[in-house]
Amino acid sequence: MHKAINHSLRNIAIISHVDHGKTTLVDAMFRQSGLFRANQEVSDRLMDSLDLERERGITIAAKNCSVMWKGTRINIIDTPGHADFGGEVERALSMVDGAILLVDASAGPLPQTRFVLKKALDAHLKIVVVINKIDRPDARPDEVLDEIYDLLIDLNATDEQLEFPLLYAVGRDGIAQKTLDEEGKNLHLLLDTILEEIPGPSYDPEAPFQMLVSDLGYSDYVGRLAVGKIFNGTARSRDSLVCIGASGETTPLTVSKLQVYDGIKLREMEEVEPGDIVVLAGIEEVKIGDTICNRNAPRALPRITVDEPTVSMKFSVNTSPFGGQDGTYVQLTRIYDRLLKEARSNVAIQVERGEDRDSIVVKGRGEFQLAILIETMRREGYEFCVGRPEVIYRYENDRKLEPIERLLVDCEERFLGVVTEKLSLRRGKLLNLVNNGKGRVRIDFSVPARALIGYRDEFLTDTRGTGIIHSLFDGYEEFRGEFSSRFTGSIVADRTGSAVPYALFNLEPRGRLFIVPSDPVYEGMIVGEHNRGEDIDVNPCKEKKLSNMRAAGKDENVILSPIKPITLEQAISFIREDEMVEVTPRAIRMRKALLSAQKRHALRPSRANGKKAA
Repeated sequence: MHKAINHSLRNIAIISHVDHGKTTLVDAMFRQSGLFRANQEVSDRLMDSLDLERERGITIAAKNCSVMWKGTRINIIDTPGHADFGGEVERALSMVDGAILLVDASAGPLPQTRFVLKKALDAHLKIVVVINKIDRPDARPDEVLDEIYDLLIDLNATDEQLEFPLLYAVGRDGIAQKTLDEEGKNLHLLLDTILEEIPGPSYDPEAPFQMLVSDLGYSDYVGRLAVGKIFNGTARSRDSLVCIGASGETTPLTVSKLQVYDGIKLREMEEVEPGDIVVLAGIEEVKIGDTICNRNAPRALPRITVDEPTVSMKFSVNTSPFGGQDGTYVQLTRIYDRLLKEARSNVAIQVERGEDRDSIVVKGRGEFQLAILIETMRREGYEFCVGRPEVIYRYENDRKLEPIERLLVDCEERFLGVVTEKLSLRRGKLLNLVNNGKGRVRIDFSVPARALIGYRDEFLTDTRGTGIIHSLFDGYEEFRGEFSSRFTGSIVADRTGSAVPYALFNLEPRGRLFIVPSDPVYEGMIVGEHNRGEDIDVNPCKEKKLSNMRAAGKDENVILSPIKPITLEQAISFIREDEMVEVTPRAIRMRKALLSAQKRHALRPSRANGKKAA
């Protein structure tokens, strides 16, 4: 079969570990390609359009855009760097012919670098390596280059893949250069390298129209949007096409509008060409992985496949005494519909009804991915409860298998002992230890995925906030045995009311409190962390008894320790199997699944004192 090349296009993805500078580099490429006027005011992190992305400084969803350079349109996909959003990376790689691998000149290749690079190599993409942030005082570009070669060899890269084009850059300043000695002035070298090294999209000139749906969107004006790459043929607006689903069924459809990316905006087209990344409007029943093709010659393309989810979480209606006070959408059917909508646009998420029919099970790549979904929903007005994240086990030949994470720890030498001890207790295995003699060590562990639930905050406490931790899914292994994930109990309110200073002052010696005076509480609500392993029921509403011998003003002199509000991720990490997080647009509370203290006490002997492993 003769293949033709569309030389007027380049499709590339920018891949890297989190925080290595992808989005900043794309911003600079925009500015230098002539997309904006010289005096035009442009905000930073243009591609991070979601509020959560800007707040957290990370990319959550892959974004499409394009720049024009020397008469060639370069379609760029900015991918997330966090391991939990790996599904977004896999989706993005299905649309491109090459990738820019961005590596921090100080940190070097990290776990997610390994993940995205492996996916790019498996897809046989042309790789351009850019070592970024060479202006950092702790930059070590030569060592990092050696580490990149070691990583490629470890991933069984071919000789051709090992001969990659190499550039050095300072993305923040919009500079790229061939060698460390020269002084870069702009990113023209990078843009030229893309044109020279990344091949144009290939296609069969005789084949009919075929497009693989890699992303979904929605417009209030034209409805559902299907985004993907045209593998063969051309299409015009109003063409009669069909959509081929997962089981091979075909659905007729008519395209109402054809658009391509022009910068970060969309431009309407009468006709689109092979290799282009396009947005089709007016298509309702379409899913990621479907093929849109000619009605007269329907032929499906290979579907997008992603790694299986490793963590599940149970969603249910908020049944607390405060339920329904804050949220706009509180019914289980509304929550279920919203989760199904998420699953349609995110290939790494699976949604199914729970066994009890009063709950919904959501499966994903990690607790962080699910936490982002929960935070997005609460901002949209949803109110619900979620249980503790649970890992998804597999069973093969009567063996119980569990997901294993490759964990990379970077910390000061003095914290080596406590980190190693904590991870050993969680059934972690030390694989490698590197001491560069500069006061910091890099440790490589293999740990069960369940060991990391709730560990990240503990790690930051243990390392006084100076440690860095990264993890990556490393496959399934035989179950490594039980272990305790939390050695403290919960301080639980035994009645409904408002917290008062006097009661909280007397509770402070018992542990860490989560509430402040005047906060509303109810029976079964978790108001703090107990110093000891067992739970205790307390009265946070107890006021000081006054008599004619004492002045009422004495109560006002109580001084409480300041309390830092607990975040959603911290709450999810903290709870045990018999506890839940109550999520509303205005509040995040933790509670017992069973609110009644009397009923919990009656069940206590049968639960073996609640000492279960995570």
